[in-house]
Amino acid sequence: MQRVVQIIGKKEVFKRFIFRIEEVRLRHELRDGTLSDEMTRLVFDRGDSVAALVHDTESDCVLFTEQFRYPTYEKGTGWILEIPAGVLESNEDPQECTRREVLEEIGYTASALTPIARVFVSPGGTSERIHIFYAAVTRKDKSSEGGGVASEGEDVGLISVPVASALQMVDQGEIVDAKTILALQWLKITQLAAESRQRRG
Repeated sequence: MQRVVQIIGKKEVFKRFIFRIEEVRLRHELRDGTLSDEMTRLVFDRGDSVAALVHDTESDCVLFTEQFRYPTYEKGTGWILEIPAGVLESNEDPQECTRREVLEEIGYTASALTPIARVFVSPGGTSERIHIFYAAVTRKDKSSEGGGVASEGEDVGLISVPVASALQMVDQGEIVDAKTILALQWLKITQLAAESRQRRG
């Protein structure tokens, strides 16, 4: 059942590059069926994004990116391991965007993509959704150097980690990026389910 939301007013309070902040005044239906008092919410809007868990099935390794992320710097080293990701352009197909980002960042051609999830990154403050995919590759799919787009200030390293070690890094808190953890946990569950089917078969 659709619940009631009354938008009283909206205004853009910040815009720079692809980032914008919108101030919204609204009321919404409460659990008892009444309407809330008027409230103000700030929404960080940077559009949607994509990411891919790139799995080299020959070596059974996950292909991570490593790059400097300033927002993480004050709470860590600033350089973190992530799965390849990027911003989804307006009206762009998420799979096509994912293929472009994988090629730009780590130099692999990701032909077939399997959807993992589409999730809100931090729904209390941002409207961003991320489309997460799985891409199986082999060494023959390495078609360019990768490294990101220099004109955009990107300096992306390729780090290959065995799946078992990557899962251990999650358990030990060495991988701290949410989309990467989600994708690795999906891979773990998928592999466990496949092993279970093999034992039953």
